Amino acid sequence: MKVYVPLDTAAVAVGADEVVEAIVAEAEARKVAVEIVRTGSRGMHWLEPLVEIERVGGARVAFGPVSVGDVKALFEADFASDHALAHGDPAEIPYLKGQDRQTFARCGIIDPLSFGAYCKSGGLAGLKRAASIGAVETIDEVMTSGLRGRGGAAFPSGIKWRTVAGAEAEQKYIVCNADEGDSGTFSDRMILEGDPFLLIEGMVIAGLAVGATKGFIYLRSEYPVAQRVLGQALEIAQREGLLGADAGGSGCAFDIELFMGAGAYICGEETSLLESLEGKRGQVRAKPPLPALEGLHGKPTLVHNVISLCAVPSVLANGGSWYHDFGVGRSTGTMPFQLAGNVKCGGLVEVAFGLSLHDLIYKFGGGTRSGKPVKAVQVGGPLGAYIPPSKFDMMMDYETFGKIGAGVGHGGIVVFDEDADLAQQAKYAFDFCAEESCGKCTPCRIGSVRGSEVMAKIISGSDVTENIELLTDLCEVMEDGSLCAMGGMTPVPVLSALKYFPEDFRAVKEGK
Repeated sequence: MKVYVPLDTAAVAVGADEVVEAIVAEAEARKVAVEIVRTGSRGMHWLEPLVEIERVGGARVAFGPVSVGDVKALFEADFASDHALAHGDPAEIPYLKGQDRQTFARCGIIDPLSFGAYCKSGGLAGLKRAASIGAVETIDEVMTSGLRGRGGAAFPSGIKWRTVAGAEAEQKYIVCNADEGDSGTFSDRMILEGDPFLLIEGMVIAGLAVGATKGFIYLRSEYPVAQRVLGQALEIAQREGLLGADAGGSGCAFDIELFMGAGAYICGEETSLLESLEGKRGQVRAKPPLPALEGLHGKPTLVHNVISLCAVPSVLANGGSWYHDFGVGRSTGTMPFQLAGNVKCGGLVEVAFGLSLHDLIYKFGGGTRSGKPVKAVQVGGPLGAYIPPSKFDMMMDYETFGKIGAGVGHGGIVVFDEDADLAQQAKYAFDFCAEESCGKCTPCRIGSVRGSEVMAKIISGSDVTENIELLTDLCEVMEDGSLCAMGGMTPVPVLSALKYFPEDFRAVKEGK
């Protein structure tokens, strides 16, 4: 009997390792031969630990959430498809069936450290095509796809690639930003733990296209499982020839080094990340020059986050036009949205741009876990806008969100029910910025502290009207004067909370 259990951090946190031990022990007691395959997660976190049994012919049946106490009963029932914990074919579970899994097509299905399974399931097809068509046409395909950075700025990837490719230098670099620090986000971690060869392939393709021979993955320090899996994957890639003097049989050299961050949120900003990679304190650099021209060690550097690079192999394998057909307008392709917070069915949802926020929260998320009405959702991390239910019919795409001063960001969606106090959340935005600011520019370093003080006065009911005016002036200074998006975007959650939930800012004064 072949049994699949995730090694994903979310699954391990709720007992996946202990469930595996219980399955092995029960099988030994019953003298039943079992093969345990540790996979990534399929992203249905409310069902973790999810245990899948492979039947004769390769069909799988999913059971979850499985606790150690459930294991004996599952064996006694012979893992029957009508068991109370059974969900049938995992691919037919509505949560998964309604998605457009492209980047996450293998996550939760294969052993993430089986290079053979990766190749058998379509891996390396993108790299082989990139090697055959050459650098110029590879970049053309990325341009045609309309792929944009899956981080905060959503900058067109193809333009970055052309800029780095056109720069004259004896050394160029590919840097993967895996310092995933936004609240409610976990797509980077899931792909690193569940399909690490996809990232490696994407970085090799990027290296061939822009003329880089060295890559770095800057990994968040809080991801020990990802560090272990990715480290092993890099060793296997080297051994299998995906990395090295003839990377993937391309005729070009490319190697990757894994670098662990030190827990600084600001190092998610690309220039601060580069400073950290060079062994310096993580502080923001002034731009220009852009990293594409003077990045790591002053050399042309292509900086992308994990999901951006992981989209590249499918773009090359299937063609830029194929990828462009997903999504709406200039928001092309698919996006892994991550549902977190007070939500019934938290997890990852990969869909084409254009789905409504309402469908993400209710069709996939199932509403709040508490059962109370949704009051607001924050999209795009701790510096993202708070959006009220009146805006839930908006399409999830860059342009639509930009019209209301919000952003898709890394795709994190944190749900709040009616008990949430948005004035307290606005204060938290300033507190977070004060804690995580690199300190290089005054608007961010001092503005965040003053903002927290002003919010404390508003919450206490002290001169509310005057302090709200002061708050808006302060936000304007931070937006216009900050050196990077850390200070420049801190006002986004504050002003959106004030705009859509003004009653929370005046509640104490009015005696509510």
